[in-house]
Amino acid sequence: MTLRDFVDEIASYRRTLTVYAPEPDGALERYFETRNVTVEHEPIPDDGSGGFVVVTADGEFVGSLGLPAVRELVLPTVEERELGPNESIRVPMNLLADTTFVSFDARQLLVATREIEDRAYRRGRGTLRSGFQTLGRLVPQRRKYERLAGETELDVHVYGLPDAEPELADAAVHAVDADEIASHWFVVFDGGGDDRQACALLAEQVDDDPRSFRGFWTYDPGTVADVDEYLRATYGDERAGKR
Repeated sequence: MTLRDFVDEIASYRRTLTVYAPEPDGALERYFETRNVTVEHEPIPDDGSGGFVVVTADGEFVGSLGLPAVRELVLPTVEERELGPNESIRVPMNLLADTTFVSFDARQLLVATREIEDRAYRRGRGTLRSGFQTLGRLVPQRRKYERLAGETELDVHVYGLPDAEPELADAAVHAVDADEIASHWFVVFDGGGDDRQACALLAEQVDDDPRSFRGFWTYDPGTVADVDEYLRATYGDERAGKR
């Protein structure tokens, strides 16, 4: 099993978004046309709500939410590009979990990453594993990860190619010279004993393009546990000494 195998397995799941709105949503259709998602349109009268979306997986109902909430996640305005985690983001992320994005951009990764880091911080216990591809990319995030490790009981692990030697108090830094670490961005939180809090993001860089990824986020505790165990067994689990 490899990190790519996890992505390929989730890629076999196909979801359908049925948009109930007065008119087809061309922007959503264009957004999902290169992703593992089918968008369908069902016309309804204009009641001022903006419409809603129903998500199904292999014909099974997954959930529904307002069309504006879906658009906020996948079609951000320039002003929203630095948006941090909040309920308006968490709800559509939850609904679209386990959807594989064949063309996953860096903004999507950042939004999902912030949500998982925030969830781990609020839970305050358990294991958080984050892959930065290279340890040099950890440097700008050092204070955030020292806060995650130092202000909670979290067991924090970070991974990356050894292109730098960042000091990270209270966390374990894994300098890994491995191709899959160089090509994958991941954040995995085991839920700290609560399966409802378990979540993970895993994405593989596409064609050496630093801003294009293929991957998924998930709230399925079984999938999260499998990815967490793979990282632990493959790259070690030494813990940083807490101050």
